[in-house]
Amino acid sequence: MPLVKVNMIKGKDSAYKKTLLDCIHDGMVESLDIEDWDRFQRIIEFEKIDFEKPSFKTDDFMIIELTMFPGRTKEQKGKVIEKITGKINEKLSVAPEDVFIVIEEPPLDNWGMAGKQKSVD
Repeated sequence: MPLVKVNMIKGKDSAYKKTLLDCIHDGMVESLDIEDWDRFQRIIEFEKIDFEKPSFKTDDFMIIELTMFPGRTKEQKGKVIEKITGKINEKLSVAPEDVFIVIEEPPLDNWGMAGKQKSVD
């Protein structure tokens, strides 16, 4: 159950945003074998003044945060980064240099779903 958060500059239309979320989801399905229904994604948009980035990054620059259960291999993480970046480049013409992906893996004890702590007892 990966949670996806995309931080980006405001200004993209709904078709762009839907394609972006599809690229991320499809990359996770292909790389991490998650179920197709497993879509917990959100886009957070910022005014340009509120999204500081290096001058050599374009206004397409985005930070994608994947929060997932621990246990994926280094190879799976590398593959998901490559797949998502490649799909975004192919479908939206965003340069790979403008895509930052961070993977976070909080311990299962830090997850709560349906009022229950998900832990490994």
